[in-house]
Parts: sequence; C-alpha cells; structure tokens
Amino acid sequence: MAGHSKWATTKRHKAAQDKKRSALFGKLSRAIFVAAKNGDPNPDNNAALAAAIAKAKSYSLPKDNITTAIKKASGAANDGASWDEIIYEGYGPAGVAVYIECLTDNRNRAAADVRAAFTKVGGNLGTSGSVAFQFQRKGEIVIDIAGDDFCEDEFMLAVAEAGGDDFDIADKVAVVFTEATALMAVKTALEDAGYSVRGAELMMEPVNPQAVELSDAKKVMALIDRLEDLDDVQNVYHTMELSEEQLEQLDS
Repeated sequence: MAGHSKWATTKRHKAAQDKKRSALFGKLSRAIFVAAKNGDPNPDNNAALAAAIAKAKSYSLPKDNITTAIKKASGAANDGASWDEIIYEGYGPAGVAVYIECLTDNRNRAAADVRAAFTKVGGNLGTSGSVAFQFQRKGEIVIDIAGDDFCEDEFMLAVAEAGGDDFDIADKVAVVFTEATALMAVKTALEDAGYSVRGAELMMEPVNPQAVELSDAKKVMALIDRLEDLDDVQNVYHTMELSEEQLEQLDS
C-alpha cells in the first residue's frame, strides 16, 4: 500500500475547483438532485446519492443546499425538470485520453460546447467507447490526519481491515483508494475506526497514466480548464501523469 502520489493531482483539481466555488456548488447540487430523483431520497438506501453527498461535503457545500436539492428531487415529478447524464470521450494534445461526465437539460448545447473546447486546443472529440477502456471506476476518500497521534502503520492496518485498496499521505491528509462498489462501506468503516473523513467520491482512474512534456501538459490543462468551466460538465478525467515538479510549474 501507499506510494502512488496520486494526491498531488487530486489536490490541484480541488484547488482549481475551489476557485470556481459558485459554479461548483451548482454542479454539486445538480448531481445530488439527479441521484435523489432517480432513486430513494434516503442516502442510506441510495449509494449514488450517498456518494454525491459525500463529494459535496468534501467541497464544503452547505448542508442547507444538500437538503434543498433532495427536497426538490422529491417533488420533481411535477416541476418539469429533466436532466440527462451523458459521457463524452476524446483525445487532447499529445494523445492524452479525456473522459467527460455531463449533466445537461440540453444535449445539443452540451455536445457543441464540449466539441468547441476540444477544437480550441487542437484535440479531437471521439465516439462512445473510444477512450473509456483506458479508465476504471474507483472510490477516493480524503481523511484529515493533522493530529500528532497519527500512526501510519496503524492507519495501514485500518485501511486494509476496512477493505481499502491503497492510500497516499501528504500535507496532513490521507487519500484512500477503493473499489467503486466499496466506497461507502470503507468510508463508514474508517469513520467507525475514529478517523475524520473530509469527503468521498467516485472517480475514473487511468489504467496506464501517460507522462508528457511540460509544454503538452500546459495544453492539456488548458483543455481541462475549458471543459470544467462549462455548466453542463460535472467531471473531467484524463490519462496525463504529472510529476510534483510539473504541477509546481503549472501553478506558477
């Protein structure tokens, strides 16, 4: 276990999203609404809703926003709301595979906006399934470990007993990686073991991450930023592997 250094990329993603907090809150609330509308409004009986709420909490979405989204979904039968979940796939600069999850009330707008983002940076929007095989669905749990009493050996044992696959430690935070179907069970087990969970979410992890030159990394990040700025886009995943040094240069 440990040693993947995936947290660096996750941290950059969270920092970028925090800068767009207003738009992000709307996307998180929409995801909760759709999950509640498509299933039981009780997260104890709806794994998708539980995951959406856990992710929202990791980005500090206020509790009132979460409650409101669920209440709206409970009465959605008569409000005319209709959201489609759509996946777009394509290749960005340097052949980096990009996987995009959307929630939209206008398929034509979403498709046009995503295609324009790819075209702007010299990428190509592909067909369904063209890059999906390069990713696997995983769970990610972020845990605060700021206390002086944290013991990595004890934590490793706790993660193994909870059913987690792996973990990283950096910046007073531990990130636990799980199978997608085990996300909420592992989260609950770690909480029961006394660990403070900041958030949990489902993600798409690249099967074979791809190292790129810094110049190409800048172009790929430009594409990702454009996509994440779109109202219809919920999540963007890619196969690009960035070193700590490249992340620092991209952020400078």
